[in-house]
Amino acid sequence: SSRHPLSRAISQSYNGEILPLTDIQEHAGQGLSGKYQGTTIRLGSRNWCGDDQVPVSDDLELWLAIDGKKPVPFYFADTLRPDAARVVSAMQAAGLNIIILSGDRAQVVTNMAKELNITTYYAEQTPPMKFAILDDLKLKGHRVLMVGDGLNDAPVLAGANVSMAPGTAIDMAQNAADIVFMGDSLAPVFTAIKTATLSQKLVKQNFIISVVYNVIAIPIAVCGYVTPMIAAIAMSGSSLIVIANSFRLRILKG
Repeated sequence: SSRHPLSRAISQSYNGEILPLTDIQEHAGQGLSGKYQGTTIRLGSRNWCGDDQVPVSDDLELWLAIDGKKPVPFYFADTLRPDAARVVSAMQAAGLNIIILSGDRAQVVTNMAKELNITTYYAEQTPPMKFAILDDLKLKGHRVLMVGDGLNDAPVLAGANVSMAPGTAIDMAQNAADIVFMGDSLAPVFTAIKTATLSQKLVKQNFIISVVYNVIAIPIAVCGYVTPMIAAIAMSGSSLIVIANSFRLRILKG
C-alpha cells in the first residue's frame, strides 16, 4: 500500500500470505498505519513506532509495531542509483550547488553525502523543516530545482522554482512535480538542466538575430534599394536562420 522505497523492499522480499488490512493511512514523516481485525499496525520510523532501548544501527531501519507486541526492526542496505556519483559530479562541475534534504537518520545521510562528495546535507528533516530550508534558499536569491519521490517531498516539490520526480515516486510527488522522468538513471535531471539553459541562450540569440536583421534591412527597404522579391527572400532567410539555430537543441547529449 506504499510506494516508499523501504516499503517496496519489504514487499518484494515477502512471499507469505497477504493479510487484508483496513483503514490504511500514510503519515508524513512517520510511516504507514492500518488495522487488522481491530488491531492497529504501524510501519515507520523509530521515533514513531520503534524501541528506544535497541541500539541505533548505521544502516537504514524501519520499525513494525503491532499493538500488544514488542516492535520489530528491519534493516536495509541503501544503494545509490547507478549513475548518481557521475551525475552529481557533473552538476557540481557545471557550478550547481547540490544539497541533500532527507528524513533519514544522520549517520545514513552522512555516509551517503560522503560517497557523493556533497558537503551540504540535512538529516532527520520533517516536511515543514524541508520547506523552511527551501524558503531560506529562495530568500537568499537562489533558484531551486527540487528532486524528490516521497510524501515528505511533496510540499517542497510544489514550492520550488522547478521540481522533478522519478516515475517510481508516489502519486502526490508526481502531481506536485513539474517534470516526471522515467528509468533508474539520474541523468535526465542534468539533461533537463542543460536543455533549459541552452533553450534560454537560443531564445536570446534568436531575439538578437531578429533585431539585427530589422535594424539593417528596414532602412535599406525604406530607401528603396530592395525589391519585393528580395525582401521576401531575405525575410524567409532570417526565419530559416532562427529555426536552424533552434535546432541546436537536437544535438544536446544526455
